[in-house]
Amino acid sequence: MDPNTVSIFDLSPPEKLQLVEDLWDDLAATPANVPVHEWQKEELARRKANLEKNPASGLSWDEVRRRVRKRYDR
Repeated sequence: MDPNTVSIFDLSPPEKLQLVEDLWDDLAATPANVPVHEWQKEELARRKANLEKNPASGLSWDEVRRRVRKRYDR
């Protein structure tokens, strides 16, 4: 290994977070290229069917946000 090569493990935490963000943005730019496993599709279908049968079981985005902020004091 070249001693001048920098490993991702040598990056600072902010640099690692930026790398993750950049990778996520790259994947999000072409969602059709991101593989989705059959079990994931089945789980999404199960959850959708459950929500359609019992709409009250879901939470609004505002409620989710409120709970997260309460949990993390933000």
